[in-house]
Amino acid sequence: MTAGPGESLFLRACRREPVPATPVWYMRQAGRSLPEYRAVRDRYSTVGLDIDIKPGVGPVTAEPFRAEGDVSRLRDLEPGDVPFITDAVTTLVAELGATPLIGFAGAPFTLASYLIEGGPSKNHERTRALMYGNPAMWHALLGRLADITTAFLRIQVAAGATAVQLFDSWVGVLSPGDYASAVLPHSRRIFDALAGLGVPRIHFGVGTSELLRLMGAAGADVVGVDWRVGLDEAARRVDAGKALQGNLDPALLLAPWPVLEPRVRQVLDQGRVAEGHVFNLGHGVLPQTDPGALARVTDLVHEASARAVKP
Repeated sequence: MTAGPGESLFLRACRREPVPATPVWYMRQAGRSLPEYRAVRDRYSTVGLDIDIKPGVGPVTAEPFRAEGDVSRLRDLEPGDVPFITDAVTTLVAELGATPLIGFAGAPFTLASYLIEGGPSKNHERTRALMYGNPAMWHALLGRLADITTAFLRIQVAAGATAVQLFDSWVGVLSPGDYASAVLPHSRRIFDALAGLGVPRIHFGVGTSELLRLMGAAGADVVGVDWRVGLDEAARRVDAGKALQGNLDPALLLAPWPVLEPRVRQVLDQGRVAEGHVFNLGHGVLPQTDPGALARVTDLVHEASARAVKP
């Protein structure tokens, strides 16, 4: 009998179960520039908003959210809004067989930043100013985004995704105190709503070394760690009962193998103190990365982490 996705090393590590080798997966946002992706985007809007994904830039909002009335422009997400997601997930699950498929969604803070700034931002000044200056609008906006994100992830799980990851790419600009009061309740609401689906829930952010404990408290089963803090230290910062994901610096994949190899081994060594470890990069794969380097790192991770597991 062929083992199903539930027996994969990835899902077992997410559940903090013993594994014979550390599982590996990588993040890449290649779809932003694919012609097929652009063709789909031309046919569908996003919950009624005029948002464009510009190659090399990212999401751009035609009419940024700046006043309280703008929140009403967000409507509920229905399965009929994203039929291409359901179709894609269903097709991939059938093709992948025993390989698990991870569902993805942006977290409320990061989504709010794109809507408020109008596009990518280095410092997120408008976002933070609105958070400080108009807390009523802020919580109304993040509450609506939490509902939409929950619905989006539920649609992916219903179609067959066997794990989900919530991205909060820009939340590292906040202090722990601001995160706790302005963001944590909304992220926790999403994870709570997904708790009964029986799939591992991953929480990932960039520049979040000082937020790791709070991000774990939001309710994820796995906390993603970027390259700015070692996994051994991250394990001390995150409360017990969580697996960790990470955390090789993506830029190291552009370095010579004699430089890259010991750093991969270091990540594995530091990850051994975690209750469960999924090897990953500290962010997405850089566009100029040689796929051969990824394959070589994957082989090294599996070989170097191989261990005896009692039946």
